[in-house]
Amino acid sequence: MSKFNNLKLQPILLDTLKDLGYLEPTPIQKKSIPIALNGKDILGIAQTGTGKTASFTLPLISLLSSGRAKARMPRSLILCPTRELATQVADSFEKYSKNTKLNKALLIGGVSFKDQDKVIDRGVDVLIATPGRLIDHFERGKLMLNGVQILVIDEADKMLDMGFFPDIEKIFKNTPFTKQTLFFSATMAQEIENITKEFLHNPSIIEVDKVSSSSKNIKQSVIFIKKSLRLNSNNEKRKVLRKILKNNNTQMKNGIIFCNRKKDVEILTNSLKKYGYDSKSIHGDLDQHTRTKILNNFREEKLRLLVASDVAARGLDIQSVSHVINFDIPTQAEDYVHRIGRTGRAGREGVAISICAQNERKYLEKIEEMIGKKLDIENFSSEKNFDSQNEAMLNHKINEKIESNKKNIDIVIGLGKHIPKFLLNKIEIGFEEINK
Repeated sequence: MSKFNNLKLQPILLDTLKDLGYLEPTPIQKKSIPIALNGKDILGIAQTGTGKTASFTLPLISLLSSGRAKARMPRSLILCPTRELATQVADSFEKYSKNTKLNKALLIGGVSFKDQDKVIDRGVDVLIATPGRLIDHFERGKLMLNGVQILVIDEADKMLDMGFFPDIEKIFKNTPFTKQTLFFSATMAQEIENITKEFLHNPSIIEVDKVSSSSKNIKQSVIFIKKSLRLNSNNEKRKVLRKILKNNNTQMKNGIIFCNRKKDVEILTNSLKKYGYDSKSIHGDLDQHTRTKILNNFREEKLRLLVASDVAARGLDIQSVSHVINFDIPTQAEDYVHRIGRTGRAGREGVAISICAQNERKYLEKIEEMIGKKLDIENFSSEKNFDSQNEAMLNHKINEKIESNKKNIDIVIGLGKHIPKFLLNKIEIGFEEINK
């Protein structure tokens, strides 16, 4: 059985891993660490929750153990698609490098440039950043990339989905040609394979799981609803969701509920609160301080339900999430793997339940094709044996909302086709509120 001792990491790093209780590397770590230590480029494919972050963090710390950073010239660079993932990587680096003299900087949005400039000016061994904020510093002349020895792209497929590759191309052009490059991703799209031909030099391809596979530790199921119109289906879905929460109340330690759209996250969170559920929302429009506070409360089990957009699907490293619920079926099959990967981590058991309307079945078919199996079907109707007492308690509130919005609705009807797009979005949210 392989041990970290066999991977040729620095002794001080091995002592740290032993103190942390980490003795045996995961498959992706076992295969990638020796290659990275030899200075080769890597394209690593492993599903979320398999220890992918340590696969590049550990060799990076070992390789940088000698040398000294210069002001505004980081020695290594790790690019992440989201603030949450960047913060997770920074936390991992802090944990593994605690017995070294290496330092880091975290460049993400929502934090003042002034504070980040101060850290960069002192000299940074490991710079962890989202592409947009990194380029902001670079274009302001506060950061130089010609000292980068190792460049890591984490969640490369998500970078592609979010449209970051023009930024990444710009970053590559301003880093040394001789640098070592490590690409890591949970899925392998054809576009990623094509891009690596441009960015990587004769890379070692490491794939430890079936591409786009989902964890065997996760019990996956789906509930079908008949409604297809979005407003009607969302109302039906909220009823189904409350039934799921009621049925799983005993087994559910905590859970993440995913929506496809940011505004649906807020609507669903408010609906859950009105029915007495302890829930908070997280999405891209929240400032960094608020997002961090909510995530810490969820991690510390002070919050039971987290309602999220896909910004939280990658980068949430919370080991004990018991349930993931897809309020919406993701339109990209790869996102399903990342969402449900928030549960069943580090060998634990997990539960993933998806709610599927008629117009979402085409997305479900792609997901099932990608993961190579059909989801178990749960049969129950939200219309029967539902918590009618709670429904009755809220009827008067709904009626009050309808009355208060009648004038606005009349105005909307009168405006007809002349409604600006931004106003239509607000009106749509209003109708959703009435139907909650």
